Amino acid sequence: MADLERKKPVTTTGDAVRVEGGDVDSGSADQLLASLGYTPELARTRSTLQVAFMSFVLASIPYGLATTLAYPLVGGGPVTIIWGWVAVSLIILCVASSLGEITSVYPTAGGVYYQTFMLAPPKWRRVASWTCGWLYVVGNVTITLAVNFGSTLFLVGCINVFQTADGQDVLAGEPYQVFLIFLGMTLFCNAVSSLCNRWLPIIDTFAIFWTFAGVIAIVVCVLAIAKEGCRDAAYVFGHFEVNSGWTPGWSFFVGLLHAAYATSSTGMIISMCEEVRAPATQVPKAMVLTICINTVAGLLFMIPLVFVLPDIQGLIVLAQPVPAIVKSAVGNSGGAFGLLIPLLVLAIICGIGCTTAASRCVYAFARDGAIPGSHWWKQINHKLDDVPLNAMMLSMVVQIVLGAIYFGSSAAFNAFSGVGVIALTASYATPIIVSMMEGRKTVRTGSFYLGSLGWFCNIVATCWSLLAIPLFCMPTTVPVTDPTTMNYASVVFVGFTTISAGWYLAWGRKHYTGPPA
Repeated sequence: MADLERKKPVTTTGDAVRVEGGDVDSGSADQLLASLGYTPELARTRSTLQVAFMSFVLASIPYGLATTLAYPLVGGGPVTIIWGWVAVSLIILCVASSLGEITSVYPTAGGVYYQTFMLAPPKWRRVASWTCGWLYVVGNVTITLAVNFGSTLFLVGCINVFQTADGQDVLAGEPYQVFLIFLGMTLFCNAVSSLCNRWLPIIDTFAIFWTFAGVIAIVVCVLAIAKEGCRDAAYVFGHFEVNSGWTPGWSFFVGLLHAAYATSSTGMIISMCEEVRAPATQVPKAMVLTICINTVAGLLFMIPLVFVLPDIQGLIVLAQPVPAIVKSAVGNSGGAFGLLIPLLVLAIICGIGCTTAASRCVYAFARDGAIPGSHWWKQINHKLDDVPLNAMMLSMVVQIVLGAIYFGSSAAFNAFSGVGVIALTASYATPIIVSMMEGRKTVRTGSFYLGSLGWFCNIVATCWSLLAIPLFCMPTTVPVTDPTTMNYASVVFVGFTTISAGWYLAWGRKHYTGPPA
């Protein structure tokens, strides 16, 4: 792809489209979108700060780290919890920077799917964008499913800080009970996302202050009370205890699903580009800034919990260990539940944010005819403040159907979170790899070009993707003696791959032309 002359404010020649100089207003952003081949249909209501807030909400770090803490506890204990988080955060910073470069050139709701098409050579751009698009859609839908299902399991764990007189959980957590709570959670998140679109930026802003207030409350209380005492710093930052059955090194890596899940939403914010006033500059900045904030917030949340960590052997048998850790620290069921309320509220807000982003992703892919029944899913409901309601309903139905897997496997959450991380990670890597293959010529024209540092970030992001795909298909513990504890991420992933390949052979091979170029 040849380098092109810079023109202001928008340049369109062949495959490259650029915005030059600072922020652009909504009118210029719509002009840029039109130059990319799309008719602006979504209202641009979000500022830079609101984009950063939504990006923060999509990750919801305290909640995301709380619901998956069982993975690093089994995989290595404190070392995996603390240093695994730091390592993955630095890697994801490279992913966010790499995506930011590309998004500054191609800011559309199609995200990495559109970017792959525009960057790839004409000979194989259709197949590349089709593959990336399906990965992106599957990742958005399954990570939203994982968030709502994780919220359900976390709620059950929070309720069970209260116990009966004979020491039994007050909520048995039978599969039908878990599924019904999950169903209610999913319906609620979709209702808020569809009916309250104009107020979602306000909810995201509230979530920021709510999160930090909640984290401060938890940190202060668990450290000040610490009923069972505190661990020393050597334990918190240096204790490594393998309970997974894997060899120590591999066990550490398997435990990284904890951090990878919490940061997997990094590129989902790209789907909101068409509702942002100046997407070419706001979205890249928001992605990078959010990773930095999340890294610090995650450490502030986890380090105090590890200081008051009870015996790990008693925690690894629990699906949700954080409620038990908080209860152990404060020594009171009511107090523990009160401290967990901020995380429960944040879980719901995170579900709403993921539901919103996933619906835009499905809408954008359907807009280009890549999903069966696209003429339904690409419609915008203007009565509900320009919401892609049909796409949202499709995403919701798929989530509910997949949620039924829990009736057959208690490890269903592993599958949902695992396939979400795998699909999103692979989709993020696709345009990055294609960009490197063309010598990073196109990203030089963007407003977020990183120069030689971009090469380093691209290589790190690619290596992470190659590691994550097989890594998060692995069962958390070995040997697997019970089918219900198997990690079915690979099964779900292959299922979606089969649907994607089948639809391409049946329809896409002859009719799919990709996004407008």
